[in-house]
Amino acid sequence: MSLKLSGILALLCVCTVFASKRTLVLVDNWSIRETHSVFFRSLRDRGFELTFKTADDSTLALVKYGEFLYDNLILFSPSVEEFGGSLDVAAITNFIDGGGNVLVAASSDIGDPLKELASECGVEFDDEKTAVIDHMNYDVMDKGKHTLIVADSKNLLSAPLIVGSKQHKPLLYRGVGMVADTDNPLVLNVLHASSTAYSFNPDKQVTDYPHAVGKNTLLIAALQARNNARVVFVGSLDFFSDEFFTSRVQSTVGGKKADKSGNEDLSQSLTQWVFKEKGVLRVKNVKHKKVGERDPPQAYTVFDDVEYSIDIEELKEGQWKAFSGSDVQLEFVRIDPFVRTTLKNSNGKLHTTFKLPDVYGVYQFRVDYNRIGYTHLYSTTQVSVRPLQHTQYERFIYSAYPYYVSAFSMMFGVVIFSLVFLHFKEESKEKKE
Repeated sequence: MSLKLSGILALLCVCTVFASKRTLVLVDNWSIRETHSVFFRSLRDRGFELTFKTADDSTLALVKYGEFLYDNLILFSPSVEEFGGSLDVAAITNFIDGGGNVLVAASSDIGDPLKELASECGVEFDDEKTAVIDHMNYDVMDKGKHTLIVADSKNLLSAPLIVGSKQHKPLLYRGVGMVADTDNPLVLNVLHASSTAYSFNPDKQVTDYPHAVGKNTLLIAALQARNNARVVFVGSLDFFSDEFFTSRVQSTVGGKKADKSGNEDLSQSLTQWVFKEKGVLRVKNVKHKKVGERDPPQAYTVFDDVEYSIDIEELKEGQWKAFSGSDVQLEFVRIDPFVRTTLKNSNGKLHTTFKLPDVYGVYQFRVDYNRIGYTHLYSTTQVSVRPLQHTQYERFIYSAYPYYVSAFSMMFGVVIFSLVFLHFKEESKEKKE
């Protein structure tokens, strides 16, 4: 390969990776670029191409000529009442249906569009002007309303792929509360409040039952759709601010202290997950054959011993590496699974050997791997299983040996009887006299 051609290929690879990180950032006002500069700088350092626009920009569009212009969308515009251009809630949901990833940050000044978008994804924000209040876990810098709460990292979801290490420092949070739809299995409760928290308007007396109480109050929620598109909802825009990233944390009641909050570390883990920098799986190669043979047959026969292997790779640090999971299962399915077995992992090559069932028909080798934090991995390979040919049946069966013995004993008895009957000669009566 010439040096020029190799350079072109390398450039194409770089452009492909870079194109997969096209990100549109919508803000309420341009000052957010300054107050959240550390967060945006970290995205740029990881190769993201950020395009900033105000949420009411008349040129907003996610699709052009049937193609998506961006791969990711960041909504840092909680107070928007109506998006500009051709952008609306329906356009964002279509973007998610097309595989796009969305990061949403809200606040107590939340508008109807974000609430509607969250509702479409199985999350419900509290009303405008409300906030998460905790009279037992608030920071010393709180201004008396107890809305600057200190969230314990123990309340994080047990999923290192999404939240990173659970040994985060205490987290600062000031914003609106959420609740998740319990009937939606795709919603993940990433961070919930403590048992003493509730969501209500801090300037009003509590007369009605709050929208969310205790651990049912969500601070961060996530969704991975069935097409592997990812969405993260954070009820606090300040959560990503430079102030909260660098601020010291000291809880007035709990006594929790930290020289720096864990917001920056958690935000990095969340963005790595939501923008598919990690937790992405793919199938590289699938093979199946009879034991002892090299190529797969046109059709298998019942009772055949079969070898199956599948190569799975995981995206780590921008490179595809061998998947190390040991809990991937294979199902041999006709209508229901006839065989279910755990695959053995040898440096990303998962394999197993099993005997086909005594039922012929059309089957599938099926790998359906669905774990929290990973993209849904689904691989099927269809094969046919035929019955035994007339030359393949056993000629002698152990259980029929008594019948074989009885048949041969009857034949032997007939022969002996015939010999005796043919060679026996009765003496005449004259000789006897």
